[in-house]
Amino acid sequence: MTATYPQVLLEHRKPDRITTLAEYREAGGYEALRQVLTEMDRQEVKKRLADALLLGRGGAGFPAGIKVQTVAEDAPFPRYMVCNADEMEPGTFKDRVFLHAEPHMLIEGMTLAAYSIKASHGIIFIRPEYESAARILEREVGIARQEGLLGERILDSDYDFEIVVHRSGGRYICGEVTAQINALQGIRPNPKQPPPYATDKGLWGKPTLINNVETLACIPHIVRNGAQWFKDLALSPEAAGTKLFCVSGKVNQPGCYELPLGVKLSEIIETCCGGMKDGAAFKACLPGGASTGFLTADHYHIAMDFDSLKKAGNRLGTGAVMVFDHHTCMVAATLNLTEFFARESCGWCTPCREGFPYLQDLLRRIENGQGEADFIPMIKTMCRHLWKSYCAFAPGGVAPIESLLKHFEDEVMAHIEGKGCPFKK
Repeated sequence: MTATYPQVLLEHRKPDRITTLAEYREAGGYEALRQVLTEMDRQEVKKRLADALLLGRGGAGFPAGIKVQTVAEDAPFPRYMVCNADEMEPGTFKDRVFLHAEPHMLIEGMTLAAYSIKASHGIIFIRPEYESAARILEREVGIARQEGLLGERILDSDYDFEIVVHRSGGRYICGEVTAQINALQGIRPNPKQPPPYATDKGLWGKPTLINNVETLACIPHIVRNGAQWFKDLALSPEAAGTKLFCVSGKVNQPGCYELPLGVKLSEIIETCCGGMKDGAAFKACLPGGASTGFLTADHYHIAMDFDSLKKAGNRLGTGAVMVFDHHTCMVAATLNLTEFFARESCGWCTPCREGFPYLQDLLRRIENGQGEADFIPMIKTMCRHLWKSYCAFAPGGVAPIESLLKHFEDEVMAHIEGKGCPFKK
């Protein structure tokens, strides 16, 4: 681990247990909430978030400060605050690591965000496989309530806010905002195209603010230390804050690392992860989970921040770096991801429902030695059709396929011409 970079979200992370409420408060926890309830008004909280340039850490990178400002002052009550802990993107596990380290940081962040929009009800929407994290959150929410940090008249103020933990029924699509709202209401979790937006009409037709776990965890630090402090954490001048990067694949030390936005990909792999496994050569990686495109060796020293990856025609996504070495068959890796998206499509629209099984079949036949040269233009055409789907699920799912053909078309042709996978010989 690079010792020179400040740790913010994982500063007090312990190897075998969570940070207790007493330990969290000793380190300055809930001081931001006390400050807000006694010294600041809601507009000041919103301004501080906007000035900090906090971008959503759940994948989309939407400015958190703008999102809170979209809840109108005269919007109806009750208003809802939802924490999206439905972390089902393949290769992504940062929220799980965080929830087992700092549950009260999330609780405080949710309460601050809720206060800024006058929300009275909070919901943590968590994937069912995270049962241990759900139990931790339920227990610590209860402890926070007992200590006057949640519930009625928080810290003897006139503000009331309650949090409940809701376990998802499963399925990747539930991580999409509008599908998540449907799931919470007991409706089939198909996405909806806005308008209206959730901050206008969300849960039960009321204003609803939805943020990712990591995004909400940043808020207490921004409120306590200021916007400029948060921006100064990043290495890139246009970025702000730190990022939880979860690294998996062909590296010696996979894991979750808190690093400043703008850190080089090569530094993550070589310094944090101890280099490539078994002395292999770096071939490619997905920089932000399964719904991002491949970076190649030409991008090995790219700055890992939102703008740098956008300029490279890619996305930072969730910050889940999945590393592949020179022994990896990129067709097989892409097929594995496509099988996931084919299985997880909600089936609401034709391009997504029919397109992914079609792409899966073509890639499988190529990998098994049954491919033909005309499969490549067929794949490219189908990928274009999937960009016309109802929500962002399909465009994200075809990102690895499009980048496979962009960067590794010669490898695809080797499968076709050699009637089989060259990496199995």
